[in-house]
Amino acid sequence: MRVLGIDPGSETLGWGLVEGSGLKYSCVDFGTVKSSPKMPFSQRLAKIYAGLTDVIDRLSPDSLSIEDAFYAANVSVAMKLGQVRGVVLLLAEQRGLAIAEYAPRLIKQTVVGYGAAEKHQVGEMVRILLRLKDTPKPHDVADALAIAICHFHHAGVQDRIAKAISK
Repeated sequence: MRVLGIDPGSETLGWGLVEGSGLKYSCVDFGTVKSSPKMPFSQRLAKIYAGLTDVIDRLSPDSLSIEDAFYAANVSVAMKLGQVRGVVLLLAEQRGLAIAEYAPRLIKQTVVGYGAAEKHQVGEMVRILLRLKDTPKPHDVADALAIAICHFHHAGVQDRIAKAISK
């Protein structure tokens, strides 16, 4: 299974592809789609769509795992993030990818063991779990890889439950 993790952002969107099965996985590739805050927002959305289209075409993921919406103090930021998520979800649907959404707290709990973990803690655990030489930078990439890792842990549990029920 190949899981494309997405940390949505309108200026820096992080992505990371993790491959494996069950709880055995490894990093395939990672990166960002960057947009200038000076660009009109619609152009940033188009750039995100084009950038992720390239990633999906090049890396052929089976599923997409994305950070679920969260409540932000700034309504404008929350709305923009929602629009970025909408573009990503639309693209995943168009490409026939399975989609999984995880709350930020669950991602941190799964990867670090603590739901209120700091960015550097997430990055370090991603480095350890994926056996990387260095912590992925920027943090948007580490977060995207953490989201993909989270999917491996939770999708595996769901598969085991489904198999147990079918027996």
